[in-house]
Amino acid sequence: LPGLHVFAITFALEVSVGKTNTVMALNNSNVLLPCVFSTCIGFQDLVFTWYFNTTEMIYQGKIKNKASEPTIIWSNPRVEFVGDTTKKDNNISIILNSVEFSDAGKYTCHVKNPKEKNAQHSATIFLTVVHKMVETDNTVTLIIVGVVGGLIGLLILFMLVKRLVLFIIKKTQDGKKECLVSSSGNDNTENGLAGSKAEQKAPPKA
Repeated sequence: LPGLHVFAITFALEVSVGKTNTVMALNNSNVLLPCVFSTCIGFQDLVFTWYFNTTEMIYQGKIKNKASEPTIIWSNPRVEFVGDTTKKDNNISIILNSVEFSDAGKYTCHVKNPKEKNAQHSATIFLTVVHKMVETDNTVTLIIVGVVGGLIGLLILFMLVKRLVLFIIKKTQDGKKECLVSSSGNDNTENGLAGSKAEQKAPPKA
């Protein structure tokens, strides 16, 4: 079935922006927008395009083949290509320089591969621009650290109490153990010292 064959090929091209699709950037900073693509059968004259809020093109490049670096078709002056497509991961990431609050929104990394019957795939990143790293995040972090710290503190306290109880039990048992050890001449497991047998051979107390 030729139709089924084409259907299978379209899924061979895959675009990814990593584990998380949200990026936070400080106002007036430079931010990396990551994107990689993979293809099972290779690529020829592959075109990749970055869009802002679905319609506004901010970068477009073309890659002839695996051995060649991308060539720029069009680029926004504030966008810089930082990827590398001659290595394994086919990195087509960009940097957006001097971000402003108006840059917040949806960024789409779109790839079209003529070698796979013009198969297309895209992935999206959501950019948030902030004046400073928000206080609420720090509060949440402090609460999490406090809770985790409290749990660790309880755990340490529990371990110390456990150790103290075991120490007391050991001390009370040591008195009994002395009697058992002194009555057994060949038991040297108490401390493993060479002289332990000699000490144990002392006559038992009446």
